[in-house]
Amino acid sequence: MSKKLPARPNLDHLRRQAKTLLAQLNEGAKPAARAFIDHLPEARRMTGAKVRAAGFRLADAQSVVARQTGFASWPALSRHVQELRALEGEWRFAALEVDGTAMPAAALSQSRLLIDGDRFRTESPEATYEGVFTIDVEARPAHIDIEFVEGPEAGNRSYGLYELDGDRLTMCLGLTGASRPTAFATQPGSGHALEKLRRASAARPSSVTGGTRQPAPAAPAAPPVEREDPAAFDGPMTPLLRRLEGEWIPVELVLDGKPMPDQWLAFGSRVTAGNEVKVVFGGQVMLHAKMRIDDSTTPIAVDYLNLAGAQRGAVSRGIMEWVGDEARFLMAAPGRPRPVNFSATPAAGTLSRWRQK
Repeated sequence: MSKKLPARPNLDHLRRQAKTLLAQLNEGAKPAARAFIDHLPEARRMTGAKVRAAGFRLADAQSVVARQTGFASWPALSRHVQELRALEGEWRFAALEVDGTAMPAAALSQSRLLIDGDRFRTESPEATYEGVFTIDVEARPAHIDIEFVEGPEAGNRSYGLYELDGDRLTMCLGLTGASRPTAFATQPGSGHALEKLRRASAARPSSVTGGTRQPAPAAPAAPPVEREDPAAFDGPMTPLLRRLEGEWIPVELVLDGKPMPDQWLAFGSRVTAGNEVKVVFGGQVMLHAKMRIDDSTTPIAVDYLNLAGAQRGAVSRGIMEWVGDEARFLMAAPGRPRPVNFSATPAAGTLSRWRQK
């Protein structure tokens, strides 16, 4: 059964809710009797009159409240809410490992996780992420499911494990599109991140809202982005495509006019096999596409057919050039025109420069 708790659930509020429900039952309120019949096994076959005459107590009303919110019992609900309270506060990253690679401590010093009830905000040099999460304290180890509401991962979900030991929090998360880990460990290609955090403050952080869900945009009169038949990208291998094969490491990355900090570049890679390219940073897949190149133009024209994410099936237009042995790309967002040269502002798309590993 899915959980239906209010935002930032409070055990005292839930206790008062159970007391109010019991009082309403004793006053003869039909909705209260119906709640007992629908959610209390002992009352399932009773009539409203028999429920009101049965002498149910506060523990029974608490059981009704628990079952209304998706829990098997009041103790299970209580453990859940108490665990949320125990997770609250400001957390600092002590260690981070992604796909078996440890991130240097210097790259973590400016990042923090803020939790208020079931809402969170993660602040890091690369971006700010906001969202909501649910936990399952009955699972062993405990489970955590994360929904990203605002930030680069908005609309995506992550599934993981967590362990809380006083002021130490360990989480092993499946990055977007990855499965839930089965242990607190990562390995190359797993798509898992192991995070170790220490509590900096137990006070409820201010302004942690979990983000605001954006309404789905109204359907435009014309297609918002360009799309092509995937077969149009299945051309022959060319010398340029062969030269781009293999693993590349980032030298520079500018997203929407904002350069990525140098310390984060070490956790990025670009892997090309045939005409298929995948760009990953910190375990997050930023690009997975088929690539088509026309090297008869200056600069070289590049088209991406996006294979994953919100832009799946859309075509991005861009350009590339060689800077010595390094490859530089400027790719426009789907639906935007192809840049004509590299003097275009980085806000025109994503600027990246790569060196073969």
